[in-house]
Amino acid sequence: MCAARDSQPVEDPPVGGEGDVTLVPVRRLNGTRVLVTGATSGLGLAMAEALVDAGARVAVSSRSRARAESVAVRLGASAMGLALDVRDELSVQESVDELYARWGGLDVLVNNAGIGMRTVNPRFLTDPQAFWEVPAGGFRDVIETKITGVFLVSRAVAPRMLAAGAGRIINISMSTRTMTRRGFVPYGPAGAGVEALSRIMAADLAGTPVRVNILLPGGATATGMVPGDVSPEMQARLLDPAIMGPPVVWLASEEAAAVHDQRIVGTEFEGWLARS
Repeated sequence: MCAARDSQPVEDPPVGGEGDVTLVPVRRLNGTRVLVTGATSGLGLAMAEALVDAGARVAVSSRSRARAESVAVRLGASAMGLALDVRDELSVQESVDELYARWGGLDVLVNNAGIGMRTVNPRFLTDPQAFWEVPAGGFRDVIETKITGVFLVSRAVAPRMLAAGAGRIINISMSTRTMTRRGFVPYGPAGAGVEALSRIMAADLAGTPVRVNILLPGGATATGMVPGDVSPEMQARLLDPAIMGPPVVWLASEEAAAVHDQRIVGTEFEGWLARS
């Protein structure tokens, strides 16, 4: 349907309302094996729920095995919990080995794990912090969780997908304006790095049966990354994390088998799909 193209990526739309969830037909994934990193809350949990509802088998990961397994129990028999620290090469290798031993393979990787601005500045929306005021340790933690995490998990999975003759990698990103917004170091640069890495991954895998695409919500979402004391006006503008459900399910489906090197925005998904 949508093979790799040279056209410009879809631009970020304005932030939508809280209930603006794309309505598209539900695809059935019939046991498709999916790993969602950082899947115990926020966007990751919303995507895991949508994938399970569509019939996929979903591995939800967290640094805490107990937390991952607790979420997997809530999701049902088709989910499993996986202890995974995406920043640590040994943890990644052990977790991927465990997943392959239990399932015999992996069809889709969703690189979602990340930590937000609250870890370096709890009041980042109202009191932006200059880059020179950001603690070095906090900078490294955000960058390593997002960029290094995408690299390490994809690096562990891609050769196995190539050997299997099929695979999808979906990297979760953010709005372009967030990448360069004042006071958003290191979160913004982490997102920009993920997009650059994704483009290179897609170029490296061009002509192979493994697809790489970028997916983002299209605005701030009602997750733990947003401070709880934001204004009512801001609260009203937050997107429901479920906005990520329809596009991630579609990207995991047979309909998206030829889709490669695309940047898909959740709030624009229905229109994008109609045009593609």
